[in-house]
Amino acid sequence: MPKSTRSTVSTRTARSPFRSLAIGVVTLAVAAPLAACGGSGASASAGSGGDGPAKVTVLRSNGALFEPLYIAQQQGYFKAAGLDVTIKPGAQDTSQNAPSLLNGEAQFAMTDSSGFLKGAAKNMPIRIVTALVSTNTKNAPTDGLLVKKSSPVERFSDLEGKTVGLAALGGNIQFMVEYLVEKDGGDPGKVKFVALPTTSLTDAAKTGKTDAVFSFGAFYGAGKEAGLRSVGNGTNDLPGLTQGLLFSTQKYLSGNSATAKKFADAVARAMTYANAHPDAVKAVDKKYTQLPAAYIDKAQNAYYDKSLDTTVMRTVITKMHAYGLLSSTPKDDAIYWDKAPTTTGG
Repeated sequence: MPKSTRSTVSTRTARSPFRSLAIGVVTLAVAAPLAACGGSGASASAGSGGDGPAKVTVLRSNGALFEPLYIAQQQGYFKAAGLDVTIKPGAQDTSQNAPSLLNGEAQFAMTDSSGFLKGAAKNMPIRIVTALVSTNTKNAPTDGLLVKKSSPVERFSDLEGKTVGLAALGGNIQFMVEYLVEKDGGDPGKVKFVALPTTSLTDAAKTGKTDAVFSFGAFYGAGKEAGLRSVGNGTNDLPGLTQGLLFSTQKYLSGNSATAKKFADAVARAMTYANAHPDAVKAVDKKYTQLPAAYIDKAQNAYYDKSLDTTVMRTVITKMHAYGLLSSTPKDDAIYWDKAPTTTGG
């Protein structure tokens, strides 16, 4: 959809969070030289050299899909790999985790494919290490558009002129809504987006603060449990879309390749365990989300997969650029770590 078709209101609303992205870019401009000069001490404190386990800090998302990180810690996979891993909550908008990596506060961070691409499009020296969760058609949707049962929104093209609440603007979810509106014959430039805390999405739709919300993970199921109606199949309508991934800096990966590989392998081992032991995933959710235990017990878990579908990623890049969500279209060698588990599908 040509950028010129966007209404003034939707463009202003959807793009306003990029002020914070611009601030992040300025921060990176300052932080990157510090890292290059060794001012952060990242390689010394988190590398594979020296006595004892390599210290690694990873920034997780605040919503969902971080469960394999805790499982790798609980099952001793990190320890067995010679790693001392600290897991911390990252930014609400996970695309803003990049500055923390570039200044050495952490070595790995979570985001989604779109969140990562916003940094890559700005030529930030970051690379995807592994996927955590990607969409597939094997499981029922674990995310999607939610509206009140009485809402006139029956399909994505009905969102023209409507307001949609998202956990963060400019990422996978906004891209997906715009993609599905266009696919349904609508104009994505006529949809207004607002950012809300993940835990407030259900109430926003129920009270009419927004016409719809796009929720995910356990919060999506909780919204349906609260009486909201789903429209479409969420991100399952684009199989292979990476919903959760771990990334690092090019500098860290170059200087600490062995440590990074051990970390990625331990997380992959935890993904396999998580898929085979759903109760372990639910135990993590009970501890680190604000959802009722009774709901978590009956909610569907995500399916974890380390594979990165480069074909689907290229579709995301092309469409995000068309929607004005990316300033450029980064090439594959500026996206993936050379040891990342990539595949060609789509």
